[in-house]
Amino acid sequence: MEVHEDASSVILPDSELGTTAPSLRFSKTCLKNVFSVILLFIYLLLMAVAVFLVYQTISDFREKLKHPVMSVSYKEVSLYDAPGIAFYPGKARLLSCKHHYYDHIPPLINPGQPGDIECTTQRINYTDPFTNQTMKYALVVQGPRDVKKKELVFLQFHLNGTDQDFSAIDYLLFSSFQEFINSPEKAEFMKDCESSYSSWKFSGGFRTWVKMSLVKTKEEDGSETVEFKQETSVVNYIDQRTKPRSDQLFFVVFEWKDPFIQTVQDIITANPWNMIALLCGIFLALFKAADFAKLSVKWMIKIRKRHLKRSRQVMNHIN
Repeated sequence: MEVHEDASSVILPDSELGTTAPSLRFSKTCLKNVFSVILLFIYLLLMAVAVFLVYQTISDFREKLKHPVMSVSYKEVSLYDAPGIAFYPGKARLLSCKHHYYDHIPPLINPGQPGDIECTTQRINYTDPFTNQTMKYALVVQGPRDVKKKELVFLQFHLNGTDQDFSAIDYLLFSSFQEFINSPEKAEFMKDCESSYSSWKFSGGFRTWVKMSLVKTKEEDGSETVEFKQETSVVNYIDQRTKPRSDQLFFVVFEWKDPFIQTVQDIITANPWNMIALLCGIFLALFKAADFAKLSVKWMIKIRKRHLKRSRQVMNHIN
C-alpha cells in the first residue's frame, strides 16, 4: 500500500506539468498573433494614408497649373524710352512746349502769347478706329526721358472761343515716340494706339501735373503689353489778363513718377520635380509596407501551422 501511494503521488505532478506547459505556449502564440494583426492593421492604415497623399499631391499640382500666381518685379532705370503724347486739341492751339529739369518751371512770360516750341512734335490726321468715318487730328509730342534729373515737359495751349459748356483737351500716352517716328504707316500706328490705350483729359484754366509710371505685363504666349499709370494734381491758374470770357489757357506738365518699371507676369508655382520626388517617396513607402505586410502574413501562417502541429502532438501525447 505504501509503495502504491508513492507511485500515485509521483504521477500527479507530471500530469500537472504536462497541462500547464501547452497552455503557456498557447498564450504566447496568441499574443504573437494579436500583435501581428495589430501591426498589419497599422501598416494597412499607413498604406491608405500614402494613397491619399498621392491623390492630394496630384490634385494640388493640377490646381496650381490652372491658377498661376501673379508675380510683380521692379527694374530701376536712369533713362526711359521717351513716350509719345498724342494731344487732340480740336480748335485749341499749342503756344509753347519746353523741357525743364529738377521739377523747376520758370515763371510764365506773356501767357496766352506764342512762345518757344522746343519739343519734338509731329502732326498727323487719321480716321477714327471705332467709326472709320470721322477724321481725327492729333499733335504727337515727345515725352520726357531722364528720370534721374527729373526731366519734365511743360506745354501751354490756347483756345480762343468755344461753344461748349466745359473746355478740355484729350490726350493719350503710348510707349515709344521713336517707334512712331520710325513707323512707315503713322496713321495705322495711331489707330492701333487709340484702340489699345486709354485716353485722358485736362481742363482749361488749370495747370495739370501728370506723373507717369510704366507697367509691363507678360502674357502666357510670351507677348508683352505696356500700360501707363498716372497720378495727377491740378492747380488753379490765376489769369490776370484782360480777355474775352470764352478765352481759355491750358497748362499741362508730364513727368516720370519714379525710375522703376513694374513688370507683372503669371508664374506657375507647381514644381514637377518636387511632385515626382514626393511620389517616389510615397511609392517606396507603399512597397515597403506591402512587403512587410506580406512577411507578416507569412509569419502568422507559419506560427499558426506550428501551433496546430504542437496541439496535435499534445493531443496525441494525452491519448
